[in-house]
This record gives sequence, structure tokens and C-alpha cells, in this order.
Amino acid sequence: MGSIKPKRATVNETSMSAQAKPEVISKIPAETSGKLRALSHDLSNSLETIMQASYLLAQMGLHEDVKRWTELIDKAARDCARINREVREILRASI
Repeated sequence: MGSIKPKRATVNETSMSAQAKPEVISKIPAETSGKLRALSHDLSNSLETIMQASYLLAQMGLHEDVKRWTELIDKAARDCARINREVREILRASI
């Protein structure tokens, strides 16, 4: 079974505030940036597992209440993934 991956957003597609846009970010120390990138990577892996599990649950013949909970989990995981991509863009811009 293939991996289900959300569309990768670019900086222009994200809804970052003026304070968070890469062009106004000051340099983040290399050690801090490296640790944040490692954490972001680990978070991406965990979110991918949650999104795949919620997808598989949605394919089952679930009770309507359970389907709503599954949709809630999937939406929250996708929101987290979007935020994580924004963090990665900020980290890339601060190099």
C-alpha cells in the first residue's frame, strides 16, 4: 500500500503572519536550527502515521459517530502538518 502524503505547501501558499515570513526572520543559531529541524522531521513521521491510520479507519464501515471522530483526527493532523511545514520554511529561510 502506498504512502498517503498531503500536498506540500510552498511559502506563498501558507498563511504565515508578517512576523513569521522568512524574509523578516533573523538568523537562528545553527545548533538550535539543527535540533528544531530534527524535531520537525520526527513530528512529520508521527503525523504521517496518524494521517494514514485515520485514512484506513475511514475506509472501514464505521458508525457515523466514529466517522466524525475519525474526520476530526484527520483534520487536526493535517493542520499540524501544515504548521510543521511552515516551521520548516522558517528554518530554511534562517540558514
